[in-house]
Amino acid sequence: MAVGRGCSRDSWLRERTGTMTNEQEIRTLIERWAAAVHAGELEVVLEDHADDIVMFDVPPPYEGVRGLNAYRDTWPSFFEWQASGAVFELETLEVTAGEEVAFAFALLRCGPGKEFPTNPSRLRLTLGLRKQSGRWVVTHEHHSFPSTD
Repeated sequence: MAVGRGCSRDSWLRERTGTMTNEQEIRTLIERWAAAVHAGELEVVLEDHADDIVMFDVPPPYEGVRGLNAYRDTWPSFFEWQASGAVFELETLEVTAGEEVAFAFALLRCGPGKEFPTNPSRLRLTLGLRKQSGRWVVTHEHHSFPSTD
């Protein structure tokens, strides 16, 4: 059966089977995470992260943070900064998913919204995921900005 015009393979499959592909599940997880970051909803931000997550972030510590508690501790100061008028929005998202492991990379608008017309820099996000007890969890998260030197 052919996939109709304007209908992606994934949406066609979901409509006919009532299930989502691994890629769709991960895309939904990441989109929900980004919306929670923007809204400052810490529990939702943490929800789909592994207990042993490793994150390399833009601010120190440069050796990264390890574990869900350390990851949790990085967010309050970011939420405080973001409340001053910053944005956090996905622009592009690519997902590659197997049956047990996956990775994704994205570009996000992250910063004071008024600066975007003159500063096109975007936050780069890379995620590693694994399937754990039947659901996808983020095990590695890396944020970076391009060097301006």
